[in-house]
Amino acid sequence: MLCAHVHRSAGYWPREAADAVTLDFEGRHRRRARITTDNGEDILIELEHAIPMADGDGLLLEDGRWIEVRAAPEQVLEIRHQDIKALLRMAWHLGNRHVPTDIRPDALRVRADHIAEEMLRGFHANLERVLTAFQPEGGAYSHHHFSDGGQSHG
Repeated sequence: MLCAHVHRSAGYWPREAADAVTLDFEGRHRRRARITTDNGEDILIELEHAIPMADGDGLLLEDGRWIEVRAAPEQVLEIRHQDIKALLRMAWHLGNRHVPTDIRPDALRVRADHIAEEMLRGFHANLERVLTAFQPEGGAYSHHHFSDGGQSHG
């Protein structure tokens, strides 16, 4: 089984993929995992740190081939509010509860959770369940750095 020891963020690898792997967020946030590519090849991801890989990222196999990472659609709760200040307050409350949150230009996305939904309804949020890629923020202490060209070190 071939190993992938190198991860590069979208835009920092050749984009000449020999194959792809489509994973949900948990599947994309790994340091070490056995996965099966979209064409059925088993590979081992073995990185220095767990990295929240995003749609379009690349993994370099030992034989020199690149595998493209694709984000699988997931059921998420999209949160909107006509008042941006209210939306920012909701983001703060979600963060305070350590709820993984995907911050979009005009909405927030979280995994559907009845406790979070109840809190958000209290803010009069417009809630909609959608099937889409989920890429929550990595956090201030994440090992995934975007300013270093997508290197997978901390």
